[in-house]
Amino acid sequence: MKKHYDVAIIGGGIIGMSIAYHLAKAGKQVVLFEASEVGKQTTSAAAGMLGAHAEGEGYEDTFFQVGRASQSLYEKLKVDLRHESGIDIRTSAGGIMKVAFTEEEKQALCRMQHLSTFEWIDAGSVKKCMPQMAENILGAGLIKEDVHVEPYAVCRAFWKAAVMYGAEVKECTPVIEVKREKEALAIRTTVGTFTCDDLTVASGVWSGRFFEELGLSHSLYPVKGECVSVWNQGPALEHTIYHDHCYIVQRDSGKLVVGATMKPNEWQTVPTLGGIEAVIQKASQLMPSIKEMPIDQCWAGLRPATNDRHPYIGRHPEDQRILFAAGHYRNGILLAPITGEIIRDLIIGKPVKKEWLHAFRIGRKEALFV
Repeated sequence: MKKHYDVAIIGGGIIGMSIAYHLAKAGKQVVLFEASEVGKQTTSAAAGMLGAHAEGEGYEDTFFQVGRASQSLYEKLKVDLRHESGIDIRTSAGGIMKVAFTEEEKQALCRMQHLSTFEWIDAGSVKKCMPQMAENILGAGLIKEDVHVEPYAVCRAFWKAAVMYGAEVKECTPVIEVKREKEALAIRTTVGTFTCDDLTVASGVWSGRFFEELGLSHSLYPVKGECVSVWNQGPALEHTIYHDHCYIVQRDSGKLVVGATMKPNEWQTVPTLGGIEAVIQKASQLMPSIKEMPIDQCWAGLRPATNDRHPYIGRHPEDQRILFAAGHYRNGILLAPITGEIIRDLIIGKPVKKEWLHAFRIGRKEALFV
């Protein structure tokens, strides 16, 4: 069994797998350790919206710019990954409709009118293309580029392609300890100890443990999200419907994915009756007929949040061999491609935009998100 690698990665969700793919494709010898099954935690719980605009707070800030850059990478990735892995990541084409019920919400949406990707649609036109929508909407902002993918399909495609390029992926292999030795980093796992030149921690909310063990005080906390999928018995939705962090996403299978609650500091991944009831109630305000649709399944996931809701992407401030890619909150699927590229470029010595590294640096002063 090989024991030394150029790069080791802790965490086999979509972020860790994107990093493994990009590094292996760049010629690095990569090993990835996943404590359970690849892509079966937060990644599989996500709806898969590439909502650079829908999730954005300010449309000129660094976070929005990075989100848009990552969103655009999916166009090439869907072709490359299909060729390299044989897996279709199932990119939708309809975009997101952000619904307005009040004049205030309409005005807030219309602040995006200067963006070429935004179009205001009046209520009559919305109902014409999606007759299932509630009668009392004022209209919606259509953002055609905020499409969606199927998260587990993307993660699995990264996985298969990374392995094709020589990466090793070790499932059900928890990392017990990381030792910073002079010659190399030592990773002690349940199947033995491995060494590497560079290490990337990308295990979502569970990355907090490694921050602490590696001498950093930065905290991550979970924001539980509960979702339900139902079988759509009417016409397929042409667009994802979105309002106040509630979404209804059409899958090719005929299912609608509906979510999600926001419960900070909850570690339990079992959905609650109250949580699912709240999701259905919000969704039915957007689309009343959803209450009559047969339930497929319910689930929950843990979004990894930081105090300012922006991820940590970069090097350990005191040990350049250690990198972090964690805390992506609601945007792990969106930011997976760009995160993989940033970590790859840092490790192979390729330039990365300074403002990006500054915005997501470990050790930044974080404003508490309210």
